[in-house]
Amino acid sequence: QLQLVESGGGLVQTGGSLRLSCAASGRTFSSYTMGWFRQAPGKGREFVAALSWSGGNTKYADSVEGRFTISRDNGKNTVYLQMNSLKPEDTAVYYCAASRYSIVVVSTQAYDYWGQGTQVTVSS
Repeated sequence: QLQLVESGGGLVQTGGSLRLSCAASGRTFSSYTMGWFRQAPGKGREFVAALSWSGGNTKYADSVEGRFTISRDNGKNTVYLQMNSLKPEDTAVYYCAASRYSIVVVSTQAYDYWGQGTQVTVSS
């Protein structure tokens, strides 16, 4: 089992920034592809960003490309999501997830472990 705990969410104004963190424990964190997803009220869970185990490959949703940056520190068993230029449509619960796939994947079904989520609210 791999346990994931997100933190760093909160309320921010349009144009502001937040950095989400996801701390992992249990199994070998460094062997997992890590992803961030989000779910807005009344909507399905959508892909935001993903990062390979080495950090060498990344993928972003079109809606966040150029504004969000995913990174990881395998020494600290932590993955981050730096969110800049936030918009009201970024409001959602953000989830961290881990996949045993060695490539960057975007489907929720490819992820094996999930955190409990952290709320991000962007006010207009």
